[in-house]
Amino acid sequence: MRANLFPAVVLAGGSARRMGGGDKPLVAVQGRPILDWIMARVQPQVTALAISANGDPSRFALYSFDILPDHAPELGPMAGILAGMVWAERTQPEATHILTVSGDTPFLPSDLVERLAAALPDQAISMATAKSGGRLHPALSLWPIAARGDIQTRLDAGQCKRVMEWTDRLNAVSVEWPVEPYDPFFNVNTPDDLMEAERIRI
Repeated sequence: MRANLFPAVVLAGGSARRMGGGDKPLVAVQGRPILDWIMARVQPQVTALAISANGDPSRFALYSFDILPDHAPELGPMAGILAGMVWAERTQPEATHILTVSGDTPFLPSDLVERLAAALPDQAISMATAKSGGRLHPALSLWPIAARGDIQTRLDAGQCKRVMEWTDRLNAVSVEWPVEPYDPFFNVNTPDDLMEAERIRI
């Protein structure tokens, strides 16, 4: 499957409690907002990019992306993934999948989409998820847009709110990346993580 056919959504709906609040994508790492790092890595790999975030969209005014409010904010990341699928259906009707990436991962690999796409089975209803150090990263995945109806129905019924439940339901294949010299899926969740991110050189 060609790797350059997919739109992407940055999942930025979290409350960043362990960082003291605010928007983790706007936290500076080595002098640049994490969102800038994500853009530099992801934009060359996809057809379009949007941000899944609730609240006042003007805080992302420096970025010319569509800002997607959650389907229902209390449903966590799956609500942002669903919003991304609805956006992709409207704006990228030829796309079979969307890429989702966490808004706190500055060091994403430049071959993320290529390798995930290569691992997808031929069926449109298939999913590929990133993995590193033996750990799955379900928020960093190619999601089949064909699953949107099932996701919406189950979320509306209060079911399958956890992202990991959907990797199981969609029989996700995993693709492993090395963690040396650094984990490309390192995420900035705490002040200590931020200090570590300042030391990583890519």
